[in-house]
Amino acid sequence: MVFMKNLKLGAIETRFANLIWEREPVGSTELVHLAAAELGWKKSTTYTVLKRLCERGLFQNQGGTVTACLSKEEYYAVQSEQFVAETFSGSLPAFLAAFTTRQKLSEKEIDQLQKLIDESRR
Repeated sequence: MVFMKNLKLGAIETRFANLIWEREPVGSTELVHLAAAELGWKKSTTYTVLKRLCERGLFQNQGGTVTACLSKEEYYAVQSEQFVAETFSGSLPAFLAAFTTRQKLSEKEIDQLQKLIDESRR
């Protein structure tokens, strides 16, 4: 997808995105109230950030109803792929090797990874 490069969210944008993901579809008026309560935002701030995230292809606001163009899971999958691509030249084994040098995997994690590998082979 073309818009994926510009999808990184800052900490506050992530909190705002979570408000939408947790409640979608959500009315824009309700979103203004949620952002005021959760983030201390004014109406104008909410609409400005919403517009920016819509322009970046993450959400859409049609007829006053806000929905996600990308689910939370899809968003984090894209972020993970981008991180591995940028930091480890796209090599998942290189990422895992770096990750496990300081953080040892539990037996449960190893079993989960093995299950993912087995499913990928099918």
